[in-house]
Amino acid sequence: MNREEKIADLSLRLLGRAYDQLDPAEQRVIGAIAERQPTSRDPGDDDDDDETARGSFGDRLADRVAAVGGSWGFIIGFGIVLFVWMLVNSKALESLGLTFDPFPFIFLNLMLSMLAAIQAPVIMMSQNRQAAKDRLTEKLDYEINLRAELEIMRLHEKLDQLRFHELRDKVDELCTRLGKDG
Repeated sequence: MNREEKIADLSLRLLGRAYDQLDPAEQRVIGAIAERQPTSRDPGDDDDDDETARGSFGDRLADRVAAVGGSWGFIIGFGIVLFVWMLVNSKALESLGLTFDPFPFIFLNLMLSMLAAIQAPVIMMSQNRQAAKDRLTEKLDYEINLRAELEIMRLHEKLDQLRFHELRDKVDELCTRLGKDG
């Protein structure tokens, strides 16, 4: 039986559909079963050298900004910077002439607005990229689960065949005994 016939047989026997009616994930699983190859692969492996697999510089930068901007270190550090800014520009230090953005801290509000305007879309880009990675992981998990289910079905078929042959042998043996005794 050649490879194509084996794949067609597996497809019909295990999934009840012709090979060309299967979706690409199912085709990969049936092909891997036919060739006795592993189905699993690491979604983090970049076997492609194109920019979409590794991500562009902007994508990688967005991931780093989101990682830093979403950390406790950033929140605590940013809180300290804001506190120092307000302290330096408060009435208490006005007498020393150190204020450059007096209350109500208009320049600070402008900086915070600009930071939020830039940081929000960057974090959204990173989330979109993470969602794409999650979809790939989900697809690979589906293939592994399908492979496991199909392999279990194949094992059940083999066990059923073994039981049938064993039962047939016992029946033949019993008939032989009865034939000799009778």
